[in-house]
Amino acid sequence: MILITNDDGIYAEGLLALAKELGSIDELLIVAPFEEQSAVGHAITLSEPLRLRRVKLNEDIFGWATSGRPADAVKLGVKVLAKITPSLIISGINLGENVGASLIYSGTVSAATEGTLLGIPSIAISIPFSRNPDYRPAAKFALHLARLVLANGLPQGVLLNVNVPGLPPDKIKGVKVTRQGKTYFADFFEERIDPHGGKYYWMGGSVVSLEESEDTDFEALSRGYISITPVHYDLTAYQFMETLRSWNLKLPV
Repeated sequence: MILITNDDGIYAEGLLALAKELGSIDELLIVAPFEEQSAVGHAITLSEPLRLRRVKLNEDIFGWATSGRPADAVKLGVKVLAKITPSLIISGINLGENVGASLIYSGTVSAATEGTLLGIPSIAISIPFSRNPDYRPAAKFALHLARLVLANGLPQGVLLNVNVPGLPPDKIKGVKVTRQGKTYFADFFEERIDPHGGKYYWMGGSVVSLEESEDTDFEALSRGYISITPVHYDLTAYQFMETLRSWNLKLPV
């Protein structure tokens, strides 16, 4: 069984495109939020009930919509809905690339991280934002990669973060194994006025890379390559530990 989820919501086109491809190799369990939950990170629901509703995605494909976040969807799928432990979890196909610092905010990546925390091989897959996105190249690559992960497995605690260029298949240059690039979100807040005269703010901006190294997710994607970054959830800055131990650390008097 393969569990499919996302942060764009149960009716997102990318989710359906993924399901159509992966249904050819295994039974699917589809669990996703009722509504879009982009950039919610690894939030989970603790202070209110979680609800599930079975929904029809097309004539042949059904899924479960939850009131929770992407990480909640994975938990509910594995611990409540699945009769057996899924052999693989795939989160996506997200509309909007997840590279560099975006991984911190991404509900797509966090859903895959939750799968990894549960000990299940997991993949997050995204394409750049477009007004008329074509999910088929990413869905076909997800199928290929799913077969490889099922055959080879992944190290404990490691997930794969995949970004596929929004290009026709014959324009994609190849596949690169990359590292997470150093980026930041150059955001701004546009002030607006509601019909009652009250102020509100709408955030905008764009991702800016702080380096031009070809081995980063940002650069590979921008140059027309599929980027695959192995990611783990251990956030320890090991290189700083000895320096920190050298500080005068003691209990205050």
